[in-house]
Amino acid sequence: MPPKQKRRTLQVTLELEAASASMVELGKMLGPTGVNTRQLKLEYDDKTSAQRGEIVPVVVSVFEDRSYELRYKTPPTSFLIRQAMGVGKGSQRPGHESGGKITRDQVRAIAERKLPDLNTTDIESAMRAVAGSARSMGVTVTG
Repeated sequence: MPPKQKRRTLQVTLELEAASASMVELGKMLGPTGVNTRQLKLEYDDKTSAQRGEIVPVVVSVFEDRSYELRYKTPPTSFLIRQAMGVGKGSQRPGHESGGKITRDQVRAIAERKLPDLNTTDIESAMRAVAGSARSMGVTVTG
């Protein structure tokens, strides 16, 4: 007889800082489920230690026996665009004021990094999606 599958009781996506997840955030979202948040934090921090200083989203699936499963995602596109610009965080009024510039090569690098989480396998489509996010932040794509 095949083993019984665990029933998932909660699935939540958290955007946490790599290698230093906030216990407050974890406690707020996962405390009522009875999951061992300290163990979860240690596992998250260990897996994301190579990406220190970045925001790494994680999908936490909690099962009825209080076990959990973590699925790591790529950093948000807006975070990667701000990182590529260096300083600044985009425009307060996109379309009216410029919030900075990034090159087409930087857009390609961001698109290649985001490809596993996008619903396309075509790099050109991914680049258009990243460029659209940049435009909505008031960031100009040059070259």
